Amino acid sequence: MTRIVPGEVVADWRAAAAHGVRHLYIHVPFCHRRCSYCDFNTYANMEDRMAAYVDALCAEVRSFADAASCPPVSEPAGDALTRATLRPTVFLGGGTPSMLPEPLMEQVLAAANTVVPLRGAEVTVECNPGTVLGRDYLRALRAMGVNRLSMGVQSLHDPTLRVLGRIHTAAEARASYNDARAAGFDRINLDFMFGLPGQTAAQWDATLREIVTWGADHFALYSLILEARTPLYAQVTSGRVSVPDDDATAIMYELAMERFAAAGYVQYEISNWALSIAPEPAIPIPHHACHHNLAYWLNADYLAAGAGAHGHLYPRRYADVPGIDDYIGCVRAGETPVAEVTELSPRDLAAETMFMGLRLNLGVGAAHFRERCGVAMDVVFGAELAELAAAGLIEYDERGARLTPRGRMLGNQVFSRFV
Repeated sequence: MTRIVPGEVVADWRAAAAHGVRHLYIHVPFCHRRCSYCDFNTYANMEDRMAAYVDALCAEVRSFADAASCPPVSEPAGDALTRATLRPTVFLGGGTPSMLPEPLMEQVLAAANTVVPLRGAEVTVECNPGTVLGRDYLRALRAMGVNRLSMGVQSLHDPTLRVLGRIHTAAEARASYNDARAAGFDRINLDFMFGLPGQTAAQWDATLREIVTWGADHFALYSLILEARTPLYAQVTSGRVSVPDDDATAIMYELAMERFAAAGYVQYEISNWALSIAPEPAIPIPHHACHHNLAYWLNADYLAAGAGAHGHLYPRRYADVPGIDDYIGCVRAGETPVAEVTELSPRDLAAETMFMGLRLNLGVGAAHFRERCGVAMDVVFGAELAELAAAGLIEYDERGARLTPRGRMLGNQVFSRFV
């Protein structure tokens, strides 16, 4: 059930529920230009609002005062992956957080530090190659406590980048990556997309062969999803632009699995690959896996701040007002910027724990499900698990449930069984 909640009510439950939460998402909605496929809460040509927005953002972040006592990370029990084994995380997403000038970025990170201490945390900033302001800016980020970058490259084909509305070239993407390495970043994720307009399997294979030589620690590869109300959606539905069909896109995904495995990357989630280290950790998750995203896939609680940001504090999910000016106005008036709250039932919690966790190659551990939901997995989903196992889409045993290779290709069919 979704409803608008008066500010004082939201403030009461959010402050109380925030205690002990170790994951914080901060939304920075500014962009130089909106990409043609983008359906996120982003705004172009509003740089004049940055200072006021950051003031409001920091005020909201600091309102999570009770969350400052992050519980310690637990040692893994055997090969069990649970919420307690994750590092604390801070993730600045967007939009384009790397558009923030150094003083404003420092202000945001100082506020975040009052909630999730940056020392010992995974601190990620999303950036686009066309907005990274050189090695001095990147060195400043490192000095502020940022220890992980996520770069949205998307393609190494310049004509495709232009169709997507990206403001960088392939050469600039490689230069930004090299600058980040030179600035001291040893944890860098690179985002790429496949199934793009006019893309062929041969083009995608050439991209894969190139990027595995870069030596990045982590890759996130996403199939293009055409979102309604985006320019690219209109272009495709009108026939002005064509995209590969589902079979061609599946071939591209299989190529990615083949090329990354051959290059020594571990696929630990449907769309994510990372380098591991020797000796292997007790939990079979690669060393360079993104702990913030793992928190989502383990259905952990997380705080969120910023225009349009979505947070999760069971038994509720909440969303802040999306408009930049509305957001600034709410905070300046001393009101909570939360505009919407969704009440979650125990069944909702169990369903989300299953279909989010099944994205992981490890799947949903029996111990994790019981710890998160307070009941055994087969008590809630015994029939569904048996049917999916009989269909060859999952493996299910005393350790938990995980997708088979076939199930990974038909993931949405599997996930829908738990909704």
